[in-house]
Order: sequence, then structure tokens, then C-alpha cells
Amino acid sequence: MSKIRRALISVTDKTGIADLARDLVDMGVEIISTGGTAKVIREAGVSVKDVSEVTGLPEMMDGRVKTLHPKIHGGILAIRDNPVHRQEMEEHSILPIDMVVVNLYAFEKTVAKEGVSLTEAIENIDIGGPTLLRSSAKNFRYVTVVIDPTDYAKVLEEMKANNGATSLATRFELAKKVFITTGRYDQAISGYLQTIDPQKDPYFR
Repeated sequence: MSKIRRALISVTDKTGIADLARDLVDMGVEIISTGGTAKVIREAGVSVKDVSEVTGLPEMMDGRVKTLHPKIHGGILAIRDNPVHRQEMEEHSILPIDMVVVNLYAFEKTVAKEGVSLTEAIENIDIGGPTLLRSSAKNFRYVTVVIDPTDYAKVLEEMKANNGATSLATRFELAKKVFITTGRYDQAISGYLQTIDPQKDPYFR
């Protein structure tokens, strides 16, 4: 098992996130984060690096684009014991990201509100979140991915018992939860879009 050295945290549900970040930093983990999540972590007195410091680009387009960058996804998707991947990481100054903590925009809550517009619904379709989650879950051999705040304690406990590492079995279970959750998320979006009538909705005027 390899020690987790770098974690990317970007969450909508910020329950327990400052405490998680604090415990990770106490174990020597560098935290990378985005927007509001970074603000919460920083206000709790925990050291955090903005994603823009890693990518060299600001968050842009009203937050639509922030983590979609090779220095983020290369750090997640790299096969650590593949010499070609290691060489490419070195050539492009890509550092490995060993943990990803992400949960998604609350799409279902948004569309459940009375009178919600299609425009508002569209803005609550998460793009970066599912991409980060799926990249991490695909590479669970090397990356610990956490989508559910109820898993924070279990992951921290395992890390503390294993010199900052998690087991492959745990990473596999966490990855399965990601694909189950993102699958349901996509179903919720497609189900909502099926209710929209382009002949009647003002979005299409």
C-alpha cells in the first residue's frame, strides 16, 4: 500500500469537510481544492492549494471550467508503475493525485423545486464532478475516491492504521459506490429532460 500524499477535494455537501482536510494535513497530505470548498477549508485554518495553482489557469466561465485539465486528470489517471506514464508526468510537470473527495451538484433537489426553469436545471448538471469521480474510480488501483461523507471516518481510520495508506479492497468498494452514484445521477438528469416539451418551454423561444 502506498501512502496518500496529495488529495483533491471539491464538494457541494461540505459536511465534515474541514475536519477531514485537517486530519489529512496532519497525516502529511497536501490538499488541492476549488472555489467554495477551498474557502471553507482555509477558514478552518487548514492549509490548502487552489486548483488554479496546479493548472496555471483560473477557474472560468462561472465555474464551469476549473478541474478539466491534464495536470489534474493526468495526476489521477496515471498508472504509477507504467514507465511511459511516469516519463510523461515528468515531462509535463504532472504530480500524482492519490485521493479525490468529490460530491455532486444537487441536481435532484434543484429540479424538485416548484417553478424551476430549464436554465437553472442545466446549470446544476455537474460536469467536472462526475469526470473527477469516474477518472478516480477507473484508477482505483492507485487512487482513493470518496463520494459519500459517511465514508470519511472509515477512510481516515484505515489511513491512520496503515501509515497513511488505504487497502486495494477499500479503494475497490469506494469505486463501486462512485459508479452506482454517478449512474443514478445521469438517470435523474435524463429523466428530468424527458419531462421538458420544447414546444412549450420558454427556454426554446
